[in-house]
Amino acid sequence: MEVSAKLRFLRMSPRKARLVCDVIRGMDAEEAQVQLQFLRKKAALPVLKLLNSAMANAENNFKLKRDNLFIKKITVDQGPTLKRWKPRAFGQPAMIRKRSAHITVILGEYKETPKKKLKEAKKKEGLVKKPERPVVDIGEIKQEAKGKKEAERQPEQQKKRSFISFKKIKEKFSRRLGER
Repeated sequence: MEVSAKLRFLRMSPRKARLVCDVIRGMDAEEAQVQLQFLRKKAALPVLKLLNSAMANAENNFKLKRDNLFIKKITVDQGPTLKRWKPRAFGQPAMIRKRSAHITVILGEYKETPKKKLKEAKKKEGLVKKPERPVVDIGEIKQEAKGKKEAERQPEQQKKRSFISFKKIKEKFSRRLGER
């Protein structure tokens, strides 16, 4: 089984990140963690966090053991480039490219875990449950529908009353002004 994790938009040149990823490619997952902890490169910390995330995904989501994992594939792709300008000689601008990277880690297993064991582990933990549907009485549904219909009728009657009262008000004001 393969487990993956992605780190996107890392504000670092992909060329610099590849130096670190090339060191750990194909290694045992725990051995790669140790390598990254003592590697003196700026890219080592984000790659270590990504590797820890992939291992946590394997343990929690797929019930795999840490001892059985290795780095099957790790790729560093180029992300979007931010373009900035810096003034140079004779007042001319020079472009500065602030590159970003996307890193993907895919962990594999040395020995495949049978699918039956995975399903059993999920059932034990209670991850696979059938949703329980509530039992509803038909009489309750009909009463709710009647209540809604009555509520819809009441505003219409209120509108008629307000319209009538508006006419009476208009007549009173027209009498006072002597318009009749």
